[in-house]
Amino acid sequence: MSNSKQLPLGTQIKNMKHSFLQVANLPLENILSTAWLKKFSGAVPHRCDAIFTPLITLRLFLLQVLNDDRSCKATVARFIIERAQNGESEVSYNSGPYCAARQRLPLNLCESAVKETAEKGKQVPHRLKWNGFHVYNVDGTTVQLEDTEENQAEFPQQKNQKPGLGFPIVRLCALISLSNGMVADYTYGPYEGKGVGESSLFNQIQGSLTKGDLLLADRYYATYAIIMLLLIAGVPIVMRSHANRIIDYRKGTRLSKRDHLMKWEKPKRVPVWMSKEDYDNLPDTLEVREFRVNGIDYITTLLDPKKFPKKELNELYKQRWNIELDFRTLKTHMGMDELSCRTPKMIKIELSMYLLAYNIIRSLIINSAEKFEKIPRNISFRGAAQLIVMSATSLIVIVSRNMPSLADTLLQAISSNPIGLRNRTPQPRARKRRPKPYPLLMTPREQAVKSLLFQHVTDR
Repeated sequence: MSNSKQLPLGTQIKNMKHSFLQVANLPLENILSTAWLKKFSGAVPHRCDAIFTPLITLRLFLLQVLNDDRSCKATVARFIIERAQNGESEVSYNSGPYCAARQRLPLNLCESAVKETAEKGKQVPHRLKWNGFHVYNVDGTTVQLEDTEENQAEFPQQKNQKPGLGFPIVRLCALISLSNGMVADYTYGPYEGKGVGESSLFNQIQGSLTKGDLLLADRYYATYAIIMLLLIAGVPIVMRSHANRIIDYRKGTRLSKRDHLMKWEKPKRVPVWMSKEDYDNLPDTLEVREFRVNGIDYITTLLDPKKFPKKELNELYKQRWNIELDFRTLKTHMGMDELSCRTPKMIKIELSMYLLAYNIIRSLIINSAEKFEKIPRNISFRGAAQLIVMSATSLIVIVSRNMPSLADTLLQAISSNPIGLRNRTPQPRARKRRPKPYPLLMTPREQAVKSLLFQHVTDR
């Protein structure tokens, strides 16, 4: 067994890539490039004899959020087994050094890693585009945090909850590719407060959309300022019509039955997320197309009814639901609905780790789909994640020359696990197994503990 504690940087990079099947001759072979990994390693000061170097900590953190048991103790246990298999020196079962190493990770590089993987995900083949457009979904969701004073200070709980009984909550807004499911960009903020709504958060990331992209969004985003800014950037939209907008198909330029062009006047009210000067610089009118299919009103900036028939636009919009499934994957299957870190900085790093791990698995699905001529959206994310988690430790000890053959085997296994092909009758949204009959905590925990101790003393 080797007495050396820290592995050479080249070995750390190789182990990182091998763990996630980053080998040559794949469409996304450098989802995390060697240059970026070296930059990441050099950005974090650490002792030369440290076991949990930045790259090892990053790799363990990514595997931690992909595992069903996401405790730090279990992560260290898996690392002990990995080192033993590699013939390396023993490490303590104490999770303290690993937790301390996680806190040293640079937040800016963790967040930029998500965008770096997304840049690779923009390489979409023409067959997966819609009329030549790379389609993106945008939506928001919320994530609960550990109830600590620091988390409450930056991400306070909802105002209608009593102090000590609620949980801090983060609002997340994300752009996700319709064709391959990768997160292109994201931002976050408190759940409540001025300038932290979904439209305000979307304003921070809409610059990631460029000419050649197309945006699908629900009715919340169907506002004058958002649509105009995207139109100026050359990004067309397809959205549900806002609930407050009344559409009269007798007005405007008629295209067909319940399909017309309308000119919107710029509202006088300035959005909270936009300066008055910038808003005043927007054009005073906006031409949009409004149409109705099956009783539902939509708006789009694709104005040509012959090139873009309304029924095709309606079929495209139905795929907006994929972002809800993507959030379900992140929050339910991966466990991101409840983050475990206890400080705002670590919450932000943990959030970036979930999204980075998600993008890496999506990249493997893309590789598998391209290699075996499948559609990425038709391949199971959970199945791909399970294969990587189960094989990550074993992949490290594989000799490099054997990696392409093993990668082919695993990618073929990933492609052979489809979704959406189950044929069974609809099931009720109800559970047979009853939860434990514990009452809800109706007072802050400290107060409940004191009451319990007082009752114990009086009973004696």
